[in-house]
Amino acid sequence: MRKVTIWSEEFGAETDAPILLIMGSMSQGVLWPDELVGRLTAGGRRVVRYDHRDTGMSGTVDFAAEPYTWDDIKDDVYRVMDAHGLASAHLVGHSAGGLLGQFAAVERPERVRSLTVIASSPLGGGEGEVLVRALTGQPQPEGALPEPAPEFVAYYRGLMAAPPPPDRRALIDGMIAEQRVLHGTGLPFDEDAARRLQERIHDRARDLAAAGNHRLAAMAKPGFEPVDALHRVKAPTLVIEGDHEPVKPGHGAVIAERIPGARLMIVPGMGHTLPPEVHEELAAAILAHTAE
Repeated sequence: MRKVTIWSEEFGAETDAPILLIMGSMSQGVLWPDELVGRLTAGGRRVVRYDHRDTGMSGTVDFAAEPYTWDDIKDDVYRVMDAHGLASAHLVGHSAGGLLGQFAAVERPERVRSLTVIASSPLGGGEGEVLVRALTGQPQPEGALPEPAPEFVAYYRGLMAAPPPPDRRALIDGMIAEQRVLHGTGLPFDEDAARRLQERIHDRARDLAAAGNHRLAAMAKPGFEPVDALHRVKAPTLVIEGDHEPVKPGHGAVIAERIPGARLMIVPGMGHTLPPEVHEELAAAILAHTAE
């Protein structure tokens, strides 16, 4: 497999404690809001964010010719750290980025100073299977993770049956509609800000459709996550979930229960996105958790 170029950027002084921000599946690093990054750097942290392979300004591939798996996406975490000269860092992961952070904390504990998991699911917990069963109307087995909120399920069922958007405007409108569902109902939704963000995501992508390769990577090696491994996490862990989480409601409590000594923080009003109303609270919690 050829090398994949990963776009990244860092903020703050090189002498400050490093934080690596890991965004979720098919997502660009700029979904970590500039305002939140600014609060972290103002608090004395060296912050790195990056675009996953096949997203944003990172390299894209012809998946049929050059397939990869989520193991490769996970190993990109280490590659980004190496590129920035970080033997270890505080990992902060959102959604599937939280899964990657958990995996790294299990697999390479010497590289993880602390772990913060936001709006995520427990490693090896079968979150993908729960989502598939919810979208296809299958019953969930006893002991499965809580399934997504009904409005999330209804939206994605409709999306799967909809024709592709015909132009840039329609595509961005669809991206805003998705953001609205992910945002949840706990806080007002700022459609103007959402449009600015989605236009930025659209226009900086080398190939917006290439992000779909992340789904192909998951199918190429299903069950890549180790099961019953979270008890091996040694890094101090903070788990953050919004009380209006529409995608993975209640999953944060499961993570906190399975990682020894982990703390669970519930953010009022927050859904699955990172709106301005929660930046101060999130930054304060992350800065406290990463204090050395």
